[in-house]
Amino acid sequence: MNQPETVDDITIDFESEEQTVEQLDKVVLTKGVWSTILFRYRELDRKTGGFGPVKATIKRYQKHQGYYKKRDSVNLTGNSAQTLIGTLGEWLRDGKLTLK
Repeated sequence: MNQPETVDDITIDFESEEQTVEQLDKVVLTKGVWSTILFRYRELDRKTGGFGPVKATIKRYQKHQGYYKKRDSVNLTGNSAQTLIGTLGEWLRDGKLTLK
């Protein structure tokens, strides 16, 4: 596997003998030495041979010696994604959070 040199090179698609993780979309939330990316993806269900439900994850990458390496991730479930969306929306409405 090639090591990503830019944020645009980062993907969560994964193949060994067959593709087991399919990246559907990505949004770069922050760029720099530390970069944060939101991915939409699905994983191969070995029982059915098809891809399972769509999932979301937020991953943090650190650039070190010219390459990005994954350092941390948060997998979002339906409940945690709804809580995140609702809480951020509430904070924005109530003036407890401002965006640059």
